Amino acid sequence: MASLAGLLQLQGHRITGSDKEAYPPMSDLLSGLGIPILEPFAEENLDPRPDMVVIGNALSRGNPEVERVLDERIPFTSMAALLKEEFLTGRESLVVAGTHGKTTTTSMLAWIYQFASAEKPELEPSFLIGGVAENFGTSFQLRPTRTFIVEGDEYDTAFFDKGPKFLHYFPDGLILTHVEFDHADIYADLAAVKTAFKRLVNLVPRRGLIVSYDGCENVTDCIAKAFCRVQRYGFSDGADWRIQNLHYENGLMRWEVWHEGALWAELEMRMAGEHNALNATAAAALAFGQGVGKEAIQKALASFKSVKRRLEVRAEVGGITVIEDFAHHPTAIRETLRALRAVYPQARLWAVLEPRSNTLRRKVLEPELVASLRLADHVILAGVYQQQRIPAEERLHPEDVVRALNAAGTAAELCPDVETIVNRIVPQLLPGDVVALLSNGGFDGIYEKLPACLRERYPDSEKNA
Repeated sequence: MASLAGLLQLQGHRITGSDKEAYPPMSDLLSGLGIPILEPFAEENLDPRPDMVVIGNALSRGNPEVERVLDERIPFTSMAALLKEEFLTGRESLVVAGTHGKTTTTSMLAWIYQFASAEKPELEPSFLIGGVAENFGTSFQLRPTRTFIVEGDEYDTAFFDKGPKFLHYFPDGLILTHVEFDHADIYADLAAVKTAFKRLVNLVPRRGLIVSYDGCENVTDCIAKAFCRVQRYGFSDGADWRIQNLHYENGLMRWEVWHEGALWAELEMRMAGEHNALNATAAAALAFGQGVGKEAIQKALASFKSVKRRLEVRAEVGGITVIEDFAHHPTAIRETLRALRAVYPQARLWAVLEPRSNTLRRKVLEPELVASLRLADHVILAGVYQQQRIPAEERLHPEDVVRALNAAGTAAELCPDVETIVNRIVPQLLPGDVVALLSNGGFDGIYEKLPACLRERYPDSEKNA
């Protein structure tokens, strides 16, 4: 929604917005654009009467602004529908979808096109990303050129449109990174999730291209009836874009990509994690398939900086490294912790998790969550975010996760709030430790509160992160 607001402002519209609780990085982005965020929701936020109200999918009947919109018949639409109408129609739509890796892969693809446009200006992309891409310092860009790169979300569109947002985007090219059960609040089971992705695949025209991960049977099922070219990427011998000799050293991840039986390129990035090598290879494959040169792809990935809230170093104080990562699913947590193990192989690794996403707040994937968190040396679990909104029989009980971790030999404890977490963890931290703060929300300001407490303990010892 923040990215769409920025795009609309570039078109000359006057934009205002409302939220229950705004937090970085998007609140900072909007502030920098001069777009006011009115908090909390209230009917008077719609004064003066707007020409159009874009209703986000977090809102439902009973919201005071939604009720006024309906009572007064103020014109309204959804984020996805307006994006299609205002920006995608008449352009080449490149969509990045999947349970994991969407934001990072979309950022990589956009940066590849941007880098390549230095020699071919017609390649400069417009884009909309669900996070702030550090190479751009923003989550959106609008150019008069043909290519529009967009992150395709499988979550529902609005209270009046329960279909996935990505069904509005009609991709000419599609990356499908992974398909797992997620969004337990709106999808009944894995079959329902797969149905949504199959419908997306069915929108790609015969002339289009799908680049899909080959290490997931669910992805294979979803692309089985595609009418266009499909190219697979991954580690298997049969992958069209095969990753080999992946290694991380001296701050660089390097790997080979083999294509059509021959070495296509050697790639490198200042990022870690097998999942990021997969994301980069997918972006490279789609860009190459759309006509972007190999050399530009290599140089773009070598200069890629990452995305805000994805393995982002927030502070280095007293030899203790504090890292923020967007955590919404056990698999994402697993890959984050695996990546940190690669970068900091000698460190004691702490995982501090707020179960906040609609999936993590439920117990449906509790065994997978326990398995992922076991990759850490110490685990701190916060209370379930707004647990009263989750039916008791569906709700995750963090004490059960803590009990299972301790029984398996991983030190874990439950702390009900951020103040308790900070006060509990800081005295135990030692130089060389790495703390991963995992949440898909604001986590009650822990990203600032923990470093602040560490600075009090270790004055004059902060390293510029």
